[in-house]
Amino acid sequence: MLKKILSTDDSTALLVLRVLLAVVFFPHGAQKVLGWFGGNGFSVTMGFFVDKAGIPWILAFLAILAESAGVLALFTGMGTRIAALGIAVNMVICAAGNHVQHGFFMNWMGKQQGEGFEFHILAVAISLALIISGGGKWSLDRFFSRNISF
Repeated sequence: MLKKILSTDDSTALLVLRVLLAVVFFPHGAQKVLGWFGGNGFSVTMGFFVDKAGIPWILAFLAILAESAGVLALFTGMGTRIAALGIAVNMVICAAGNHVQHGFFMNWMGKQQGEGFEFHILAVAISLALIISGGGKWSLDRFFSRNISF
């Protein structure tokens, strides 16, 4: 089972998808965990998710974990499928709960009450490609699945 989760080919396209998805989500995780990029840090973010948004603490913790440790896993290609699943679930829940009511488009011109969900579709699509095919070239998944007997 573990070998199936880690298996991947030597695809450069998967490397590009994996690393750039990690680069896009790194600031979001750093906001939530470290307070970087104008974020509030872990305690305040957890408090907001649990107390204000009504999210059960375990789900709030998993959301933060997906955007922090999950991003590091994506970048290195270790557990790519699991990390990508975390990002995909986060994006579906975020889009459904916060963005669908604002329509499809991002709020480029400032004419909407909030942001649409087009970004979320792209993030889910990239995540699904990684879930289906793995981390690709230069991933730790590839190294371990080829070099360790399970």
